Amino acid sequence: MENYIVSARKYRPQTFESVVGQQALTQTLQNAIRQNRLAHAYLFCGPRGVGKTTCARIFAKTINCLNPQNGFDACNECESCKAFNEQRSFNIHELDAASNNSVEDIKSILDQVRIPPQIGKYSVYIIDEVHMLSTQAFNALLKTLEEPPAYAIFILATTEKHKVIPTILSRCQVYDFNRITVQDTVAHLQSIAAKEGITVSEEALNVVAQKADGGLRDALSIFDQLVAFCGNTITYEQTIAVLNVLNSDYYFSLVENALRHDVTAALLLFNDVLNHGFDAGHFITGLAQHLRDVLVSKDPQTLPLLETSDAIRKRYAEQAQHCAPIWIFQALDILNTCDINYRTARNKRLTVELALVKLTQLGIPQNVPTQAPSEPTKPVQPNKLSTPVAQQPSTPPKQAQPTTPAQPSAPKIPSISLGLGKKKEEITNHQSQITNTPPQEESSRPFTADQLRDAWVGLAATHTEQLRLKQLMETYMPQLIEEHIAQIQMPNPWQMKELQKAMPALLRQLRTALHNSDLQINVVQEEYSQEQMAFTAEEKYALMAEQNPALAQLKETLDLQID
Repeated sequence: MENYIVSARKYRPQTFESVVGQQALTQTLQNAIRQNRLAHAYLFCGPRGVGKTTCARIFAKTINCLNPQNGFDACNECESCKAFNEQRSFNIHELDAASNNSVEDIKSILDQVRIPPQIGKYSVYIIDEVHMLSTQAFNALLKTLEEPPAYAIFILATTEKHKVIPTILSRCQVYDFNRITVQDTVAHLQSIAAKEGITVSEEALNVVAQKADGGLRDALSIFDQLVAFCGNTITYEQTIAVLNVLNSDYYFSLVENALRHDVTAALLLFNDVLNHGFDAGHFITGLAQHLRDVLVSKDPQTLPLLETSDAIRKRYAEQAQHCAPIWIFQALDILNTCDINYRTARNKRLTVELALVKLTQLGIPQNVPTQAPSEPTKPVQPNKLSTPVAQQPSTPPKQAQPTTPAQPSAPKIPSISLGLGKKKEEITNHQSQITNTPPQEESSRPFTADQLRDAWVGLAATHTEQLRLKQLMETYMPQLIEEHIAQIQMPNPWQMKELQKAMPALLRQLRTALHNSDLQINVVQEEYSQEQMAFTAEEKYALMAEQNPALAQLKETLDLQID
């Protein structure tokens, strides 16, 4: 039985051209080899599985090749290349710093540096996971790393460059490896699947690439796992089942439910997600990622940011046509807040459900139910309560009694302030009282100071969203000084300016409520009446003598002196 070799080892790149997703970096190394401009120390850093150790081995093999092709490719035929391919080369030394991180391990390498190569030009020392070295080991490597022999080259590889001490970084040429993009990963997996005779859908490979998160070795490991489960045919449904990935259909359906304001369907869908064993926190982050993809699908310039297959990209484009940008921004803000609160919430399911309810309520006017967007062509009855405010006809829903002569309508109370903080029935009753008032009394109805104060207090109670203005109105009351003129005294000039700014709108509402268009309210600054304080002994005596004249008589009788 033939020994099985995993794809990550079987298809490990052997040349710079076969390295995936690092074209700029490999081109730099090739030019350095061609021009014979080799540094004595390199630092390869980047995420896991992006080709750091692979590039180090290819570089070491190429610079020791006796017959390089094109000046930068190993021939694979000379003795040095054969020794490297058969893993018996004495010119390349590898050290795993994760398990060999002591000073003694570094000293053993420094002892080997003194020995020149037997075949080839260079002795290459590859130290993997170099950030795991101890501080003493780093210090032992410093001198040799700065001035090694002419035939010695050090290649350090790490996934955490910030943990490497600055003195080491200053002695190396630093190469930052990029994450492998989804497109490059999918293309590489397709080529391997073709070589292995495996049929796999592009949607499945996109899921594998996204699950690998930029690591090609991880993608190859997942690919082997899928082949072991599915055989020679891999489908999208099998892929999400093996990898325990939530189907994108859930996210598309949930957005559709939110656009229809269907709370029940959204909560049932979330319950189905939980029943399938998925974590609620992952569901929220996945939904936020889905809305992000919908947002980038609205503009052709940002469409390349969407890393998925063509079929799913079309679905995103279709759903993006039904989502307004402001709706997506508000939805993302709700999901981001939920994600932050989810970690500390005691009832995590309730936290997610509240976020979904808020999501389905976006776009609904306050106190006015609206029709679902999925039924735009349905005829709207003007007399129904479900009619949105923007769709109401301009004519009144009820005609005046035929026996009543035509009269001008009463001024309407603005909905900005009086519509807040009161029940709908109260507003309706108040408006009906104004409407039934004879028009000849509207402009000159007399009022008392108590009626003015009650109207002012009631108006202040409606400003629930303007707490600062509400506090000022509750603190400073208007005082009636003449028949139609009131005055508000305020000691703080800044508060005066704030109230004066809102006074025109308040005055219009008060005139409507009191049925008197002659009402005037003046906001003036209160005058301070500060009494003179007694500080010296003479001032204190004069104040006491003024309050008690017998004290002055006592002072004269006894001939007392003021100290």
